[in-house]
Amino acid sequence: MATFSFHSPYFLIPTFLLLLLLIYISPLNQNLHNLHFSSSTPSNDSHPHQLQTHPKSLPQVLSPAPAPAVEAPRSTFNTEPTDHFANHIKEKSSTERIEEELAKARAAIHKAINNQNYTSNKEEIYIPTGCVYRNAYAFHQSHIEMMKRFKVWVYREGELPMAHSGPMSYIYSIGGHFMDEMERGESPLMAHHPDEAHAFFIPLSVSKIVDSFYRLEPHAFRRRLARIFTDYINVVADKYPYWNRSSGADHFMVSCHDWAPLLVTYDPKFYKNFIRVLCNANTSEGFEPIRDVSLPEFNLKGYPLFNLGPPRHGLRPSKRTLLAFFAGAAHGDIRDMLFQHWKDKDDEVQVYENLPKEKNYHQLMGQTKFCLCPSGSEVASPRVVEAMYQECVPVIISDYYTLPFSDVLDWRKFAVFIPPKRIPEIKTILKGISQNKYLTLQNRVKQVARHFELNRPAKPYDVIHMVLHSVWLRRLNIRLTRNVY
Repeated sequence: MATFSFHSPYFLIPTFLLLLLLIYISPLNQNLHNLHFSSSTPSNDSHPHQLQTHPKSLPQVLSPAPAPAVEAPRSTFNTEPTDHFANHIKEKSSTERIEEELAKARAAIHKAINNQNYTSNKEEIYIPTGCVYRNAYAFHQSHIEMMKRFKVWVYREGELPMAHSGPMSYIYSIGGHFMDEMERGESPLMAHHPDEAHAFFIPLSVSKIVDSFYRLEPHAFRRRLARIFTDYINVVADKYPYWNRSSGADHFMVSCHDWAPLLVTYDPKFYKNFIRVLCNANTSEGFEPIRDVSLPEFNLKGYPLFNLGPPRHGLRPSKRTLLAFFAGAAHGDIRDMLFQHWKDKDDEVQVYENLPKEKNYHQLMGQTKFCLCPSGSEVASPRVVEAMYQECVPVIISDYYTLPFSDVLDWRKFAVFIPPKRIPEIKTILKGISQNKYLTLQNRVKQVARHFELNRPAKPYDVIHMVLHSVWLRRLNIRLTRNVY
């Protein structure tokens, strides 16, 4: 019996046209409604509700603006049977599943803003309220969605000491604790397989790399540091599809080292979308608040006192007898100016370069109304966190510093900002704040202090979860626009 076969190439044209139509209408090719946090009540117009604004009064404390949708590279086309393509279309790719989850999270956040209420399937341990948040409803629902959906994959490649460990004490310690938290695998936000991950953590420690290589070639070290990072990323990009499908927009690093911002300077195009979580959040040196994350700086004690934060000595407001206090080394022009005008010159504004041995640093902060937080050699200072622990109103004296979690927190509601050029007026400015205003600021500091507490394991709304929430926000603001099979 003769068999029938059809060899005309025109037979395949309708099939290919149908395939293109299905890809075109795929959810991954729809436009992204970008998320921002807004401190105002949403309007009832037909435009997508925005979750964030950038107050004109605070130009350096910016919130993440919409990041562009990221196109994954086109897959190589080959002429396999049409039923093979049909099977791929019927089964959702991991990218589609992830993006659908993110779409649900965005919708829930918009709903919380519209309804001015949250939706949760469990009892909430904390409900953000008040003006310290740019939009409390948006933040609360966003945190709920993060805990429900967000998954982070930590790449396994790399060896000690440069990878998978970091310093756990002194001023670079927050980076080490974050890495240790993620490496232990106990966090509910950890992905068990990279295909289910929304974000990817590069587990390299700038501090450990510096310790390992700086002495070998100090004059050429910064270029070597950048090369080590780039080589690592090239390894995982060659091995897995995740970096290439997003051009690095869903990948992030965490470091408190002063030199961490330099990593991208030798190949800025390669790192264009890469999320950098940095203590040195200096906008004059390339920090971009719409992409990068500001990391609070801690100064934790090492052996034998190992701790997760300073001791708490905060007194109630009526017992705080000092107007302002600072003690620290003479790093940078801002502190030089502070010492020039206030070092050992006033009983109410106590400024020390070397604190006398008989005085206790944290106790003095606990006795102070306003804790001075001037930038040093870099913009960040552990005094911001220390002020939170002592429930002392932080006084930010800095240029170009993007403060931690400013995409969620409205720092103007609980901190005082004094431009460096007005350092001679510190006492006049602080004396001009009424007692009622001070009490309001101090109560708000007590409210936001939970977001600067370091816990191990991490807890909802603490500093590690706030860092992850900042990464989560940036992940919500991008979208992978093509299927990757």
